[in-house]
Amino acid sequence: MTSAAHTWEPIATRKKKTDWKRYGWLAFFLLPSAIPLAIFVFRPMISSLWISLHEWNLISDMKWVGLENYSKLLSSDQTWDIIGHTLLYIAGYLPIVYFGGLALAVLLNQKIYGRAFFRSAYFLPVITSWVVVALVWQWLLNPSNGLVNQVLGFLNLPQPGWWTDPVWAMPSVILASAWKDLGFVMVILLAGLQAVPGDVLEAAKMDGTNAWQRFWRITFPLLSPSSFFVIVISLINGFQVFDQVYMMTGGGPSGSSQVIVGQIYDLTFRYGRAGEASALSWILFLLIMLVTAFQLVGQKRWVHNA
Repeated sequence: MTSAAHTWEPIATRKKKTDWKRYGWLAFFLLPSAIPLAIFVFRPMISSLWISLHEWNLISDMKWVGLENYSKLLSSDQTWDIIGHTLLYIAGYLPIVYFGGLALAVLLNQKIYGRAFFRSAYFLPVITSWVVVALVWQWLLNPSNGLVNQVLGFLNLPQPGWWTDPVWAMPSVILASAWKDLGFVMVILLAGLQAVPGDVLEAAKMDGTNAWQRFWRITFPLLSPSSFFVIVISLINGFQVFDQVYMMTGGGPSGSSQVIVGQIYDLTFRYGRAGEASALSWILFLLIMLVTAFQLVGQKRWVHNA
């Protein structure tokens, strides 16, 4: 027994040295990414947490207030209105962008003429600047001479005020956002569709199932990993919506389309309340973390891998 122990000890020692050597090489290759990540992500996050515990107008010295900024925000009706606007945006944006992207993916997965062109055309808005997209949609939804209202008028339908109307401002932003992001969702779901085993679909077809049954019973469940990814990313983007709101409505009219990130921007640069802005950014961070964690727990029930 003693000789066996002595025999195995050098092997274990060599294995430990090999492990440390491997970890050392991993750390070496990760450094080029880890250093910028620490400087430009983790350091600002820690700084914003520290700022959230102070009163600061970006000019004078910071004044310690502890959790007062959080208490003030959470007890403010305006904060809850803004959170409500953000949730309203997500509730309108997510179904349109998911089911619209799914419909495009299914359509462009068929053997149709000009398929490559249409795939590129629908993806083009994704890589287009939000400034350009917002200006185009401002023109399309212009209450006076916009193309959309001209078409509605020709059809003798009501012509909303769109981004100039408190009731229609958020739907205007939702339409523009969904149009821009449809191509991204389409590409992800299209990749998922192409990963569905063809022999399974062929076997189901030989068993007498129709196209809808094959899609609902086979394709859609096997598409759940791609759907999960798209929904998680879209929800996170929805909570962080800012560019289109800032460009199209500026949070108006009368604050009807103001969202969380827009309020963070205004608190910092318009009102000089950087402490409250940092606190609100951490509230947003925790909200996104909770929603994402809920999705990660729920994926075990509805995500089916092939």
